[in-house]
Amino acid sequence: MSRAKSEIIRHLKSGIPLFAGFTEELLDKLVSSSRVVSFEQNEAIVHYGAEATHFGVILAGTVTASVIAGGGIRLELGRLEAGSTFGELALMTGEKTLTELIAATRCDVLLIPVSVFQSIIVAEPQVVQHISRTISERFKMLVADPEKAAAALRQSDDPYGFKLRSERPEHILVVNCGSSSLKYTYYDTEDDARQVRGQVERIGLDGTRHVHRGLKGEVTRELPKSGFAEAMAAMVEALRGEPEVSVVAHRVVHGGERFTEATLITDDVLSQLDALSPLAPLHNPVNIAGIREMRRLLPAVPHVAVFDTAFHHTLPSYAYLYGLPYEFYEKQGVRRYGFHGMSHSYVCLRAAQFLGRRPNELEIVSCHLGNGSSLCAVDHGRSVDTTMGFTPVEGLIMGTRCGDVDAGVITFLERTAGLTVPQVDELINKKSGLLGLSGISSDMREILKAAEAGESRALVALKTYCYRVRKYIGAYVAAMGGLDAVVFTGGVGQGSAMVRALALQGLDCMGIRLDEQLNRDARGFDEVCRVSTQDSKVTVLVVPTDEERMMAREALRALSRSYITGVLKTRRQEPIMIEVSAHHIHLTQEHAEALFGKGHQLTPHTDLSQPGQFACKEQVTLVGPKGRIERVRVLGPVRKFTQVEIAMTEQFKLGVHPPIRESGDIKDTPGCTLEGTAGSVKLERGVIYAWRHIHMTPDDALRYGVRDKSVVSVRVAGDRELEFGDVLVRVSPDYRLAMHIDTDEGNASNIQTGARGFIAEIQSQ
Repeated sequence: MSRAKSEIIRHLKSGIPLFAGFTEELLDKLVSSSRVVSFEQNEAIVHYGAEATHFGVILAGTVTASVIAGGGIRLELGRLEAGSTFGELALMTGEKTLTELIAATRCDVLLIPVSVFQSIIVAEPQVVQHISRTISERFKMLVADPEKAAAALRQSDDPYGFKLRSERPEHILVVNCGSSSLKYTYYDTEDDARQVRGQVERIGLDGTRHVHRGLKGEVTRELPKSGFAEAMAAMVEALRGEPEVSVVAHRVVHGGERFTEATLITDDVLSQLDALSPLAPLHNPVNIAGIREMRRLLPAVPHVAVFDTAFHHTLPSYAYLYGLPYEFYEKQGVRRYGFHGMSHSYVCLRAAQFLGRRPNELEIVSCHLGNGSSLCAVDHGRSVDTTMGFTPVEGLIMGTRCGDVDAGVITFLERTAGLTVPQVDELINKKSGLLGLSGISSDMREILKAAEAGESRALVALKTYCYRVRKYIGAYVAAMGGLDAVVFTGGVGQGSAMVRALALQGLDCMGIRLDEQLNRDARGFDEVCRVSTQDSKVTVLVVPTDEERMMAREALRALSRSYITGVLKTRRQEPIMIEVSAHHIHLTQEHAEALFGKGHQLTPHTDLSQPGQFACKEQVTLVGPKGRIERVRVLGPVRKFTQVEIAMTEQFKLGVHPPIRESGDIKDTPGCTLEGTAGSVKLERGVIYAWRHIHMTPDDALRYGVRDKSVVSVRVAGDRELEFGDVLVRVSPDYRLAMHIDTDEGNASNIQTGARGFIAEIQSQ
C-alpha cells in the first residue's frame, strides 16, 4: 500500500461517515484484506460496462462519473469526492457497471473485495442502512432509464462473463477424468492468454502417452503403463513451471437431484457423490477416484465439482418423468437428468453474445453432436428439455450408443438371444449407434467417406442419424412454442456441413433456412459462424464449445457462493414470510376498459403486501380450450402487458400449457379468453406459471448476501422441514420482504400464508 495502514485506518474512522462506528480491530481486518490503488488524472478507475468485483471507497481526490450516449458522446453525470463509494448497485443487481469512473485529479482508492464487503461491511447494521439508501437512489435512476442497462451491455468488453475474473488472482486447474484418459486445462485469471492444456491417453494400457501444450509449444512424452495416480503426478510435474494452482475444478458426470450447481468438495460431498455412483457406474467412480487423488496431491487448495447434469436441473417434472410407476422415481431416482450441461450452457451464451441479445430472452435449440450427442431446449436461459435421459444412452443416435430404443427390444433380446445385463449394457453403449448401423465405424468422418463411396449401410446410418436430430429440433420448437436460434457444436456439429444440412432439411416451415454456401464455408472450430440466410426467421449458428472455460467459470462462482453462504450461516437471519399466491390477472388499461367499460378505472379492494399493489374488486372469467375458471381476481395497478398467472391444476382446467416464467416475461406463452361484465378479450399470449420468487429491498439483499436475479434455496420451518430450490430473488426499493409460491405448492407442502422461510443456500449469483 502507498499509504501506511495506520493512516488509512485513521482516515476511515474520522473522515468517512460510513466507517464511523467501526472498531479499530475491525478496520484493521478490513484494510488488511483490501488494497489501496492510486490513479493519475484522466486514468480510468472503472470502465463502463465492466463487471463489479470490488466495493470502492475514494480516500482522496475527485472522480468523474459519466455514461456513453449515442454516437460515442460522453455525458457527465456528476462528481464523486473523497469519502464517496462506488460499486454498490452493480454488486446488488448483477448488472454491468452503468457509469465510467475517471480520475479528475490524482486519486487514492480503497478497493474492498466482494467477500470482505459481505463478511465485514454488511455485518454492520448502520452501514447497511447507509449503503441501502445509496443503492435505492441509483436503483431508481436505473429503473427510470432502462436504456442505460442496455447500453452497458453493448459497451462492456465481456457482457456475457466469458473472461475468468475474480476478486483476487486465481490459477485454476480444470481436470476431466475419463475411463482411460486424463484431460486438463490451466487458466490464470490475471492473464487470459496464459492457457495450458494437456492429455494423458491410454491410462492403464500399453502405449500411455502424455501430450502437454503450453506457451512454449507442445511436448509429447511416452509414459510407462500405469494408473491415474501416476498420470496425475505427471500432470502436476508438467505444470511446475506455472504459477501455483489455487483451485481445482473437477468434471463430474452425474450430480443427481442433489447437486444443481458447481459445489465445493468436502468429505461429506464426496460421500454423497459415492452414493450417486449407481446412476452413472461408467463415469462417476472414475471422476471420484480422480478427485480423491488430486485432493491428496494438492491438499491445501479448494476443489470444486462441476456437474454435467446441473444445467438441466430446471427441467419441469413433466419433461423429466418417465411413464413408469412413480415409486421408481421416488425411491430410486429414475428420471431424465440430461448431460453435456457445460457445453449447452456455454454455446447458448455465445449465441446470445453473437446476436447481441440477453440469454434470458431467447429460445434456443442447442445441438451438441459428437461421439456422444444430445439436443437441449433452452427457453429464456433455462433448460426445459433434453434428449439424454437417466443415462447418456437415451436420445440421439451416437457413435456407439443406440439412443432411443423401445424398452421391449431389450427384454426381447434377453429372452431370444440370451443376453445378460452386462452384455445388454455393452450392446447399447459400445456396439450400437453409427458403428452398429454402418458396420464400418463410430467416426462420422468415416461414415461420410463410405456414404460418398456408395456404401448403402453408411448412407442409411447417416440419414437415420440426421433424421433423429431433425425430429428433435421440431419437437423442441413445439415444447418452447417458438425459436430464435439453432446452435450446432461438438466435433460433428462444428465439423460437418453435410450433417447440418441434412438435419435442417425441410424445416423452412419453422422459419429455418440454411445458406448452403455459408454452411460449406463455416470454420466451426475457429469462430462463431452464422450459416442461415439473411431472411431466415431463425438464426442458425455453428459455435465452438469450450466446456473447460465454463467449468473454470463455474468453479470461481462456486467459491464465491460458498464463501457468502458460509458468512450467512454465521450471521443471524431474519425469517422471510411466505405468501401463497392464488391465480390472478394483471391488465392493461386498454383491456380493463374492454372488459369493464370505456374509461373504467380499477377499483382497489384490499392492499397487497407489496407497496402500491392491490387486489381489485373486479373479477374476470378465464376461458380456455377445455374449460372455464370463474371469479379470478384482477390485481392493480394496470400494467404495460396483460398477464395471467395460474397454478398447474388450473392449467388442466383451462386446457393450456404455460411455461415457468418470471413475471413480465410473456414471449411465446399461450393465451386464453377473458370475460368481464362489459365484454371479452382474446389474449394471443400472456398465460404463465410464475417462477417462485422472493421480493426484497436492497437493505434485505445486503443482509442476505444476495442480489437481484440471484437464485437460492429456501428452508421452511415446520413439523417437517422442507426446502424449496430454484427460488428467484427480485430486488427493488419498492418491495417488501416476502416469498411467493402458488396454491398447488402450498397445498402439496401443507404451507399457508404466514409460514417462515430462511435462505439455506445461494444456487447462482
